[in-house]
Amino acid sequence: MPKKKKTKKSKKIKKNKIPNKIKSTLKPAIKKSSIPGPDEKPEIKKIKKQPTEKRIYNLKDFVVYPKHGVGKITAIEKAKIGEIDIQFYKILVEKEKLTLTVPINQQSKLRPIASINQINKCVSILKTKPKIKRTMWSRRAQEYDQKINSGKIYELAEVVKDLNKNSDIIADQSYSERQLFEKAYERLKSEFEAVLKISPNDVQKKMDKALGRTNIIESTE
Repeated sequence: MPKKKKTKKSKKIKKNKIPNKIKSTLKPAIKKSSIPGPDEKPEIKKIKKQPTEKRIYNLKDFVVYPKHGVGKITAIEKAKIGEIDIQFYKILVEKEKLTLTVPINQQSKLRPIASINQINKCVSILKTKPKIKRTMWSRRAQEYDQKINSGKIYELAEVVKDLNKNSDIIADQSYSERQLFEKAYERLKSEFEAVLKISPNDVQKKMDKALGRTNIIESTE
């Protein structure tokens, strides 16, 4: 019988194994499309709502508008602009002979007048020593003006205290210093009057005593 030819077994060629690290780099990066498919649910992002104005002021209430100081609500009126009904406050700033119109839903700049405790803290601020900065006057004047128009009563008291010269002599202050001092002083004084409900003269005495403006107190008596 003829001998069977031995068939050579074909050797299997082993494929070179690619390390996992390299595999990961070879895989194409699959980015999620920002547009959801028909079967995908769109991702809903929570949007923070802006705080609504919840405070309601009444007629004859005193409020503070930062750029103008203390005012009194003289009316609460309605107006129609297009198809929108708008309710707003009419605020009289007596010191400036100015009437402001402020929409009720945009009253973020308004604040109620200070409490008795805040007034007492202001008096304590007026009694402290003024901070003397060595920066240029133009820069300091800008800082003082920002504090005056911030609407914050403690910052207002700080300006009065820092610009106080313990006297009423014009030569002791430059014109711009005196203007800023008087502006801050009158703003603070008007809030003291509204809170303490005492005469302007008594308020001035109280403030001047805290500031150590003794020669002014003596001249008024």
